[in-house]
Amino acid sequence: MKISKKVVLIGHFGVGKSSLIRRFVENTFSDDYKVTIGVHIFKKKVAITEEDKDISLVIWDLEGNDDIRDTRTSYLLGTHAYIYVFDVSRPATYMTIKDDIDYLKQHCNKTLIKIVGNKEDLLTKEQIKQLNKEIEPLVDFYTSAKTGNEVDELFSKLAMELI
Repeated sequence: MKISKKVVLIGHFGVGKSSLIRRFVENTFSDDYKVTIGVHIFKKKVAITEEDKDISLVIWDLEGNDDIRDTRTSYLLGTHAYIYVFDVSRPATYMTIKDDIDYLKQHCNKTLIKIVGNKEDLLTKEQIKQLNKEIEPLVDFYTSAKTGNEVDELFSKLAMELI
């Protein structure tokens, strides 16, 4: 049986959504920032050894929006999971997390949501601990697309939960 699931990365401009995807799909990183316009779609097969299954993640990289309500609803149709990405070094990108997550839950209440703080390499472990106390709802993963820290773990855990 072929399993395919749509995963949408959503968040503000410049939080590293495209970089996270590139790190996961191609295992690459570039400091050269290019704005995503519209949507880019990637696909990667993930082997779930515990289940002896493969799952294809169809990953949608949406353009950043300071207000999640500005995201085209057609991009969100049929989504199985959201990865809400914020930049740990830019408070403006996580000040509205609670409202944004509430909005997603209101419109897609059965859809899996992972909250991800990206660019964790820019903060100390102590700063991350402090940030974790301040952010509500709880952050699922702190990642670094630059170093690759926790990126594969994020997508692997998501794939497991989608099976």
